[in-house]
Amino acid sequence: MSNIFEVKPYERKVYYYETDRMGIVHHSNYIKWFEEARDDFMDQIGCPYDQLEDEGIMIPVLSVSSTYKKAFGYADTFAVSIIPKAFNGIKFMMEYEVRHKEENEIYAIGQSTHCFLDSNMRPMLLKKQKPELYALLDRYFMSNKISQKD
Repeated sequence: MSNIFEVKPYERKVYYYETDRMGIVHHSNYIKWFEEARDDFMDQIGCPYDQLEDEGIMIPVLSVSSTYKKAFGYADTFAVSIIPKAFNGIKFMMEYEVRHKEENEIYAIGQSTHCFLDSNMRPMLLKKQKPELYALLDRYFMSNKISQKD
């Protein structure tokens, strides 16, 4: 099955404030970049966070991790690719590859897990409560051959 979505990596340059006294990107910024890339990803597949929140859907982070391979410096340009790993209608997991844009070398990898909550902060079963959103996400994850059914 081919990927029906054209999701582009999230790209930008490193800002000065993201560097530490040693002139390299502080490790905490990679987690922020994962979130920026995830926000961009959700926009690209037609599920912008603000729209989901307007519909009473919250998507908190359950866990996040990062492994650093090389250090970025000020004004380096990076690209974050998202690799969807698991989706079951209640939770999903994504992996991230952070590459130097010019070198195309991986500088960091990461992973995050999320769940779907309603506006009362109770778990949502998307298949039942938001079938259109479930179908869209299921199609995306299936197109990447990694969907895990409820």
